[in-house]
Amino acid sequence: MADDTAHPVSPTDTLEARLEAAVEREGEPRTVARAASLLHGGFEGDDFLRAVGGAHAEGILSGAPALYWPELWGARALLYVWNDTAAPAVLAGLTNQSWRVREMCAKVVAVRSIGTAKDLARLTTDQNARVRAAAARAIAAVGDAASASTLETMLRDYDKEVRRAAQQSLVTLKARLEHPEA
Repeated sequence: MADDTAHPVSPTDTLEARLEAAVEREGEPRTVARAASLLHGGFEGDDFLRAVGGAHAEGILSGAPALYWPELWGARALLYVWNDTAAPAVLAGLTNQSWRVREMCAKVVAVRSIGTAKDLARLTTDQNARVRAAAARAIAAVGDAASASTLETMLRDYDKEVRRAAQQSLVTLKARLEHPEA
């Protein structure tokens, strides 16, 4: 592993800056693999936990319960660094016991256009409204024509933000399907 002092990074730097430094040290494939490992519940060392968790990682490293934070940070890192080897970890994360991890994995699905609407079906009725809204946005990114009916059903959700996300996602889905990129 390269010398960490070559490009000093502070835990208070942005996640993007911390991950850029990790990529400089280890390369993108290794950084992606480590983020996916965290998402799967693995431990990737104190330094990598600091890279993805920033100053908040210090609490865990000092003995606070980790709860879902490392998994969440691993998923969030995949918004910034990516290759397709991480897709299985993200799709598996859609069923994580923590709603925050499920929500973040749905965001990664949307940004990276991985998986299918079927992978997201369970999240459209998740107990947490933020997860349902993220699922709607992800369906807009990866869904097919049949996915419109799922989003239309979500228009009747009891949560206003979920209804708003479903409406916006329905418009996005239809536009994407009408004008597919070549």
